[in-house]
Amino acid sequence: MTKLAKPAPNLSRRGALGLGAIAGASVLAAPAIADNSTPTVEWKMVTSWPKNLPGPGVTAQRICDRIEMMSGGRMRVRLFAAGELVPALGVFDAVSSATAQMGHTASFFWQGKVPASVFFTAIPFGLLPLEHITWIERGGGQELWDELYAPFNIQPVMAGNTGVQMGGWFKREITALDDLKGLKIRMPGLGGEVLRRLGATPLTLPPGDLYQALQTGVIDATEFLGPWSDRAMGFQQITKTYYAPGFHEPNGTGEALFNKTALEGLPGDLRAIVLEACRAENGRALAESEWENAGALQVLQQEDGVNVRFYPDEVLDQMRKLSVEVLEEFAARDPLSGRIYGSYVAAAKRLGPWSSVSVRRFLEARDGQV
Repeated sequence: MTKLAKPAPNLSRRGALGLGAIAGASVLAAPAIADNSTPTVEWKMVTSWPKNLPGPGVTAQRICDRIEMMSGGRMRVRLFAAGELVPALGVFDAVSSATAQMGHTASFFWQGKVPASVFFTAIPFGLLPLEHITWIERGGGQELWDELYAPFNIQPVMAGNTGVQMGGWFKREITALDDLKGLKIRMPGLGGEVLRRLGATPLTLPPGDLYQALQTGVIDATEFLGPWSDRAMGFQQITKTYYAPGFHEPNGTGEALFNKTALEGLPGDLRAIVLEACRAENGRALAESEWENAGALQVLQQEDGVNVRFYPDEVLDQMRKLSVEVLEEFAARDPLSGRIYGSYVAAAKRLGPWSSVSVRRFLEARDGQV
């Protein structure tokens, strides 16, 4: 991936010519003094992704590049891909303990440690990407996220989005509910719990282990992201059966984690730069994912021989019913989980009717279904 170019020095050509009248020694001395008085801030970013993985891996590197560019080189963030400094699922602990000042990952990986974290990536039959961003930015989601991670000295923010996910890669077809019984599938988050109640065995595995696990039979199926990232992982080489929709992840928010002490120790302008670099990546990554997923889906079908199949209606109906059951039980775990669930549901009730009137009805009209 091409790195973002560093910005040109602030000195304009006209300014440089004007300074020519000043003694040469003075001209040379001023920049040297300024450089010495502004030491470079060096940070580490650990991620849950293979290096430069299309989608989240690209996003993580782009955030690092953007921080260096926007700061004029005053701050550099060195990226460590999964396994280079800490394991893929060790990012949360690494940032909390200040092994790294920053991480890039997905919140549902921390379900075992912080159960309510799953809401900040996606929940089954939940908010779409724009709806999710709206909840975080306008519906009180960010404040609840902050409160959830505060005991760990971590500041979370949205940092990229891989869009609506696919249902996953299966070695056998799903034609009825009985086909899910005994199925070993990689699916983290609450979607995995829904499948467990349907008789499957959900597993949480780091992204870098998925290809081998599917190839060797450790798992019978795996979900990951969308066609762009999935094709880069090579799943189409193992099976040609690709299911939709991604009932478990209608949104793909990536999270940046900051060690709160390190973040608050930055000068105000650098703190603003790292936060805005993450925010800018939300729109850019979502647009990129939509474009690349559309192209990759065509390649998978037309060149790789992949068959896109849809979950049967009876399967989706049961998934939806169990999702309500799982979420209501989850909300009763503790007061903070209940408040997060309540806030999420309130956002869905506010945004859902508007999405139906605007987006759903328009798509039906555009496709000639009305």
